[in-house]
Amino acid sequence: MPPKGESLYKQYPDYRVDLEPSTDRVQVFLGDESIADSRRTLLVKETKHAPVIYFPREDVRMDLLERTSHETFCPFKGQASYWSIRAAGQVDENSVWTYEDPFTEVEGLKDYVSFYVGRGEISQKTEAS
Repeated sequence: MPPKGESLYKQYPDYRVDLEPSTDRVQVFLGDESIADSRRTLLVKETKHAPVIYFPREDVRMDLLERTSHETFCPFKGQASYWSIRAAGQVDENSVWTYEDPFTEVEGLKDYVSFYVGRGEISQKTEAS
């Protein structure tokens, strides 16, 4: 395993992280409060992982998010930082993450966030274009 902070793309050239733009309307809620609403999401398809939807920050109620000290590292995307959601009289800890300085191979993730949908009271609704 490389030192924390280094990409594994050179070591695993067949590993894929594909970013697919979508115009489907996707919404995220905490309880009944809307947290995100977008027709400009990215569907991230990564080797050995289920697809994940990422939202442009402009389409997320960032005023309802509170940055935490929690961080994780992905050797194919980079360092992830986390936020908690405070809405609808609830707090969902570390339920939103982003790659603020992603590796070059996935630089399209910059300024996008994703949610742990299905955890606690976080739900998602998708309407096809």
